[in-house]
Amino acid sequence: MVSNGYLNRELAIQVLIQFDKSMKEALETEVKSKVSIKGHLHTYRFCDNVWTFILQNAQLKSDEGAETIDSVKIVACDSKLLTQ
Repeated sequence: MVSNGYLNRELAIQVLIQFDKSMKEALETEVKSKVSIKGHLHTYRFCDNVWTFILQNAQLKSDEGAETIDSVKIVACDSKLLTQ
């Protein structure tokens, strides 16, 4: 949207920051179930305080059942960084 001129860069950054804060709050208060993930770790990296993991043949298990997925990308960062 920024590259097409629909949003300026500052507004886009504010939207992304608000989305991250809202998702953090929703995950802390609304989600009650847990999921375990097992798979072949294809790639991992840590850059700018952000972890990225790519799993292949991943199996996701929860109380409701299990699912196998060809490829999963997990991106994680320290939630304390959102307040800065």
